[in-house]
Amino acid sequence: MAMKDPVDELYVQHVKPLPADQRLRLLEKIAQDLADTPGARRQRSIMELHGLGKEIWEDVDPQGYVNQLRDEWDERP
Repeated sequence: MAMKDPVDELYVQHVKPLPADQRLRLLEKIAQDLADTPGARRQRSIMELHGLGKEIWEDVDPQGYVNQLRDEWDERP
């Protein structure tokens, strides 16, 4: 006989019977609890992006690129 998932049992017995507004409040509480858990959200630094994708621009002349963009703008209807 397979064991039932305790989360499924909890949901069916206690959460599903609640009115929609109470289930939404419960969802909000769970989401807030998870967000407040240490390590749940690591602070990021914009400097982590430094140099990302630089190889794309290696052989591109900056002024030539700008000129090409301007030419394309002139061709647009």
